[in-house]
Amino acid sequence: MPASDVPTLTVSDDELETVEVQHCAPLSSASSRSSTPAAQKTNPDESGKWFVSLAERGQHEEFLTRAASLMLQEAVFKVADRNNSRVLEWQEPEQLRRLIEFDVSEAPVSQDRLLELMEDVIRYSVKTGHPRFVNQLFSSVDPYGLAGQWLCAALNPSVYTYEVAPVFTLMEETVLTEMRRIVGFEQGDGLFAPGGSMANGYGISCARYAKFPKVKTEGLRNLPRLVVMASEDAHYSVQKMAALFGLGADNVYAVAVDERGRMSPSDLEAQVERAKSEGGAPFMVLATAGTTVLGAFDPIEQIADLCEKHQMWLHVDAAWGGGALMSSVHKHKLNGINRADSVTWNPHKLLAAPQQCSVFLTRHRGVLSECHSAAATYLFQQDKFYDTSLDTGDKHVQCGRRADVLKFWLMWKAKGTSGLEAHIDTVFDAADYATAKLKSRNDFRMVLDEPECTNVCFWYVPPSLRDVDPATPEFNEKLHKVAPKIKERMMREGTMMVTYQPLRHLPNFFRLVVQSSGVSHQDVDFFIDEIARLGADL
Repeated sequence: MPASDVPTLTVSDDELETVEVQHCAPLSSASSRSSTPAAQKTNPDESGKWFVSLAERGQHEEFLTRAASLMLQEAVFKVADRNNSRVLEWQEPEQLRRLIEFDVSEAPVSQDRLLELMEDVIRYSVKTGHPRFVNQLFSSVDPYGLAGQWLCAALNPSVYTYEVAPVFTLMEETVLTEMRRIVGFEQGDGLFAPGGSMANGYGISCARYAKFPKVKTEGLRNLPRLVVMASEDAHYSVQKMAALFGLGADNVYAVAVDERGRMSPSDLEAQVERAKSEGGAPFMVLATAGTTVLGAFDPIEQIADLCEKHQMWLHVDAAWGGGALMSSVHKHKLNGINRADSVTWNPHKLLAAPQQCSVFLTRHRGVLSECHSAAATYLFQQDKFYDTSLDTGDKHVQCGRRADVLKFWLMWKAKGTSGLEAHIDTVFDAADYATAKLKSRNDFRMVLDEPECTNVCFWYVPPSLRDVDPATPEFNEKLHKVAPKIKERMMREGTMMVTYQPLRHLPNFFRLVVQSSGVSHQDVDFFIDEIARLGADL
């Protein structure tokens, strides 16, 4: 637009004052919530540039200091005090919309109001750092990981070239190399991915490219019907990624599992032969080391034998169970993982790094770059003055990418490998303790008598069902309704969070999953006693 065509904004003195008084003003000295309207004038920035995204001591230092203190006290230390805090303060959606001012507006609010909003967000959020949050395959707030998170946010990097992220490029290289060594890969490559689902997607992408390299340029049109093999208990991301990559979810063949949830090698071979007989081309197997519900470890050695026999890529989804590799006591559960072509491993799960921290590792050098690079000349110029092999971003499907490595690296430095091993042994000990306690009581029944991972799955049998024959349909039908009712009461009281789910023919059962080394034996006792208390009248 020519300069002469740019409209001129004329603002009167009165209008200018209105704008000034509504900006995000410096903090008042009041320590409690102020009744001052959001638009009231409180020492406005004399420059009038209250909207500029640049930290200035006079304008922002006190706000950031108080914000950091609020987060530390209310979202970190108070949450860690199990005796003086709740996991959540449940609100129905419509009530929550009234309690928090979610709407954004034309006028800015004061910094005091921002702190009030932060308090609201903390108050009504689920406290995943609470020792009694065991609802998902992540929990806790590691203090060193948190420091890494904050430092990453302060530096705001994007890790695609050495020139814009020199420290994080070398940090990723170091951490990924060590993780590959732990897996057993003598060489290879790797990357940090935005979650285990995407890491599994990288596995499918690399496997397909390795078998059919022309797919990168020609697409699927000249390929046979590609088939992925995964157990019936594999993570649902396999189906999602098959759909995303154009393979189709129907071309993920579900391999049967045994009574412990482990993939059956004999059925795997039967499914491979079935796919071939139907005109399909089975090109990869996705094995799981630590399934989501039961925590099962597939027999990787036997699966690797079949992959070699049928020339299929072996990807091991160790997003959950990969942390066991850090323990000399428990790493045998993943025997054979060194024979995999690629591995997913999420340090934000069993190793308790903050969300999100996921890696994809492969023993094949070059496959990530060959499969995904686009050689954009505005980022990956080859005539730069430094070693351009350090511009690693082109092997990712993302462009902009957060430095997820920093929090994990800082944790690893703070604790050492020995500390990470002690963490793993501690969470397995807590799971063993929970298993023993549950088996000693007559009001609970185990789904698996001896869990392989830290997933402890069980039913609570209320008084009304204790004299009912467990073999009858009536028993299972009524038992199926017990866990949801107890979970509702649990959520409304906010004392803890333990999840439940059905699995195949099994009625709803609880899954207590220990991932935080802050979970004590006393916490385990509380979980069990609280479930019994909440279901005592059922």
